[in-house]
Amino acid sequence: MPEPSQDVERMRAVLPFGVAEVTGPSMVPTLRHGDRLVVQYGARIRPGDVIVLRHPFQQDLLVVKRAAERREGGWWVLGDNSYAGGDSTDYGTVPEDLVLGKVRLRYRPRKPDQRSPFALARWALSSARPVLSDRSASRRLRAR
Repeated sequence: MPEPSQDVERMRAVLPFGVAEVTGPSMVPTLRHGDRLVVQYGARIRPGDVIVLRHPFQQDLLVVKRAAERREGGWWVLGDNSYAGGDSTDYGTVPEDLVLGKVRLRYRPRKPDQRSPFALARWALSSARPVLSDRSASRRLRAR
């Protein structure tokens, strides 16, 4: 996920919501490459929530993961696609101050070839969905 511009950082101080774009397969099937996210900055995080955070070793990189459980020192985060990697199994617990916000909504942009009325109607009915907490994330962690 690209780094927000300074304008976005300034807007974050004023507005509690922002928009981000997903890149990569780590959150499949919940999120796909190209999905857009509505992020609530500063929201209370609970286990199972999908969150946006700064990468612990490369803080100019933003990542989207699921908060699996709270541990000493921060959050243990996991991707929904266990084969993609790039989560706490690689870099450990993420400090609380690196967590930016909670994902509230995902929407998929319309593809250029979706021009027919049927295709537009299908896109309109399926493009936006709330991103719900998966309370079983911490159970999946313990099962590994």
